Amino acid sequence: MTPLHSDQILVEEYPASTPSLRLSVVTETWPPEINGVSLTLSRLVQGLCARNHQVQLIRPRQTRVDQALSHTGFEEMLMRGMPIPRYPQLKLGLPGKRALIQAWTLRRPDLVHIATEGPLGWSALQAARHLRLPVTSDFRTNFHAYSQHYGVGWLRKPIVAYLRKFHNLTQLTMVPTQALRAELVESGFENVQVVARGVDTQLFNPSRRSEALRASWGAEAHSLVLLVVGRLAAEKNLDVALRAFEAMRSQHPDVKLVVVGDGPLRESLRQRCPQGIFAGMRGHDELAGYYASADMFLFPSLTETFGNVTVEALASGLPVLAFNTAAAADWVEHDGNGWLVAPNDDAAFVAVAAQLAAQPGRVAHAALRARSQVAQLDWQQIARQVESLFLHAAANVTR
Repeated sequence: MTPLHSDQILVEEYPASTPSLRLSVVTETWPPEINGVSLTLSRLVQGLCARNHQVQLIRPRQTRVDQALSHTGFEEMLMRGMPIPRYPQLKLGLPGKRALIQAWTLRRPDLVHIATEGPLGWSALQAARHLRLPVTSDFRTNFHAYSQHYGVGWLRKPIVAYLRKFHNLTQLTMVPTQALRAELVESGFENVQVVARGVDTQLFNPSRRSEALRASWGAEAHSLVLLVVGRLAAEKNLDVALRAFEAMRSQHPDVKLVVVGDGPLRESLRQRCPQGIFAGMRGHDELAGYYASADMFLFPSLTETFGNVTVEALASGLPVLAFNTAAAADWVEHDGNGWLVAPNDDAAFVAVAAQLAAQPGRVAHAALRARSQVAQLDWQQIARQVESLFLHAAANVTR
């Protein structure tokens, strides 16, 4: 047997660690803004920092007094922004190619990752290409699908053309579901990779169930509490949720509807459904209690790229009724941990809801299986997967 030299022993017992990357992450939304993009991206950045990567976060300034944060392994670069029409609490990053070229020339990142495709994202893409930096991107928001809900459906084709051009100029586009990948590939998008979204299974947990909270809703042991969580806006298809609630009330003696979220439709929805409990915006800790204390989750949206609320509900032990799209298509097992309906079949969605109200035992049975389906979606695993893609992109940039 050939003896091992000391350097061989070191290689075998102490393998080289994963190289640390200097990452520039560009986004037009970030906490405390509450939306799926900001919340999931912040968890991913935390995971990457925990894995010893240095992250420079580039985002619009949210308020006049907003200050850039900086600590070990993380720093912010704040850019100019303006309110988004119809979404005044969110900012649209303004073009900043020159500033980004200057910053990245002084301190060159190993990779630029662009999470949003607005003017700031486009500037980052152009600056990175100018400096021949590797670039990856996320496809996180169905802007092209939103257009039909705001009377500008004619913009769908030019929006898709812009998004395709944007993402095909990057080395890799990450999407959260297989269905979205198939849709984008069919539309001419290249190098599309599925990376699921994570969920905090410690926070979103059946143990958060609160009888006191249920009592505040007027719910008793026999009550069937329906939960809706999300932005109260046209693209969320909330009319279907209200129709489902009315159908269920006709089949069950005591059905409650709890709606968490805010948006332009809040007052009109409240007027249309005075029996509903409109709880407004809730922080993550409170929201976890709402999920766990309800009995069934209604998710009628057809415009999601993923729908974080779907996996949050499942992790909380809450069965989901949704259209067979986005996260629901990947993580809801029909008549297992929830129920799936063909997209755009509103009548079927309402009919299934009514059937379940008449058979509450099916809802209780599905609740027992809800959590097991998403237990694997921890953020550490997601960060490892993204890290692997970043390392590959950084090593294969065309100079």
